[in-house]
This record gives sequence, structure tokens and C-alpha cells, in this order.
Amino acid sequence: MKNKYVILGGGGSFAIHTAFYLLKQDDTDSVTGIGRNLLRPEMFSLNIEKEKKYSYLTYHLTYEQDLMLEKIDKIEPNIIVCYAAQGEGAVSWKNSWRFFETNSMGLSKLTENLMKKKYLKRFIQIGTSELYGSVNSPAKEDSPVFPSSPYAASKLAFDFYLLSVFKYLNFPMNIIRPSNAYCPGQLPHRVIPRAIISGLCKEKLPLHGGGRAEKSYIHVRDLAKAIYLVAQKGRLGEIYNVGPDNPTSIKEVIQRVANSLNMKFEDLCKITGDRLGQDSKYWLDSSKIKSLGWKQTISWDEGLKEMREWGEKYINQLKLYPKDYVMRG
Repeated sequence: MKNKYVILGGGGSFAIHTAFYLLKQDDTDSVTGIGRNLLRPEMFSLNIEKEKKYSYLTYHLTYEQDLMLEKIDKIEPNIIVCYAAQGEGAVSWKNSWRFFETNSMGLSKLTENLMKKKYLKRFIQIGTSELYGSVNSPAKEDSPVFPSSPYAASKLAFDFYLLSVFKYLNFPMNIIRPSNAYCPGQLPHRVIPRAIISGLCKEKLPLHGGGRAEKSYIHVRDLAKAIYLVAQKGRLGEIYNVGPDNPTSIKEVIQRVANSLNMKFEDLCKITGDRLGQDSKYWLDSSKIKSLGWKQTISWDEGLKEMREWGEKYINQLKLYPKDYVMRG
């Protein structure tokens, strides 16, 4: 059977790379991205719109959900991958209700409508590892949850909702909780693309708290592979963590970026105060997804080489693009 995919939050860099990955699979019939904005310029969209079997639609999940559902009904996807979310936990302390409006209320309303659709065989929610909070050992899917930001709490609320509608209403869902991902085309407010752009522009990156916090990073193609594996053979109703074996301190990440750019660490960054609610360590146990055949395949060297080449190609445009997160409804 050929699969028809719809990717919600389809204009984001992770969704775009996931679309590229799915389009390369022999059993893919089509991929449709749906996002609230028109596709961004080439430096972010990576010309995904030129791919055969791909289309992109512009609908707002919260405010145009009825119109979006009409289009989804015409496509009749058997698999929906949901990246749609208000992101960026660090800024979620202000206007927190907007994070719940989209990440909890908007998505639960969508799910309730999708329950009526016989064509849908699997809904894959892209969650977050932030809801485990700071840990001292790898968090498993059934580990206690300690969300440390309104963003993480809003994501957790929808996870709990999905678990309940699977258990009692048989809604065909899975939840994937990835570690921090990165990729060419990622917006500059994220640490790795911002470090690349700062280095190429000979500017210093603010390094919060000296980069002591440890995060777990994967290239988004490794996440896309996990999504495909779950779509093909994941057990419905299950949560799957996806991350590397070991975390990396932000300081080491910046050092690796500096090495990739042939720069000194101290020339790339300046030390600043820590962020509100900054967790000290994100670390996942990914044994369950590994049982489906997943493993991390893209090394730091390979991934940062891609990031550097992307930055060099588009630096004239990237240096003019805002580097701070912009909140929108």
C-alpha cells in the first residue's frame, strides 16, 4: 500500500526535511505540508515545493481548522505527522496562554474531528523531551515528567489527551519525543544556526550560563527516519523517545561549531547570564525506537559540515534575517 502523508506545521525546517526523507521512500504516494504561513524563502524552504509528489497548503491550525479539514478530507491521508506547535520554551513565560491555545486546545479539537475519518490509520505527534525536565540518567518513555516551562506543560497536556483517546476511543496515534534537532534551513534563533551565522559574520554569540547546560542533539534526518519507522511498524498507542546515547554541553556544541568554522572558541561567543527555567541536562533512553531498527547515523562532523555549507551559501540573506524568536498567534 502506498502512503499518503500530511505534515502539519509543514513550513518548519524539521517538517521540510521530513518531507524530503518520506518522498525518497518507495511506498510513498504523496506528501502534503500544511502550515500557517506561505513557505519561506529558499534558504529556509530548500526548494521543497519543486519536489514531485509534494504540495503545500496554507491554513492556520487554530483559526482556519474547518477549512484545513476540508482539504485534508480531499487528500484522505492515511498518515498524519504533526509538528504543529507554538515552540521555544524559553519565551513561553510570557503570553503562556498562546502555547496552550495551539499545543493543547487547537490540537485536541483537531484530534476530535479526525476521529471521524476512516481514511486515517495513524496520527504521529511530535512531542518534546523537555517535559521530562532535567535528569541525571536517561529518561524512558514511562519516566516521571517534570515540565519546567509553560511550553513543555502545554505539550504534555496534549500527550495525556492522546493517551486517553487511544485507550478509550481507539484513536490510532503515536507520540515521538525527540531530543533537540538541528538542520540546514533552521531559523536563526536556534543555537546551532545562530552560531554558524554569527561565526560567518564575525559576530559573537551570547552563550547563556557559559554553556553548562547539556542537551541531546540529533540531525533531523535521523528524526525523520524514526518517524518513518514508527509509521511503518510502530505499535499504536506507544510513545517513542528519539535521541543520541549521550548529551552534549552547549559549550561543547559551540566549540564544535567553532572548529567547523576554523575559529577559536573565544572568538565565537561571549558569556551571558542563564535563561529562566534552564534545565541542566536533557537525556533520553531510546531503546524502544532502536528495537524498530533506528540508530543515529549522522555524526557531529557530518551534520555541522552541512550547516556550514548552508550558512556559506545563504549568508548574504541570513545575516539580514532576525535572530530572535518572534511570537505569533
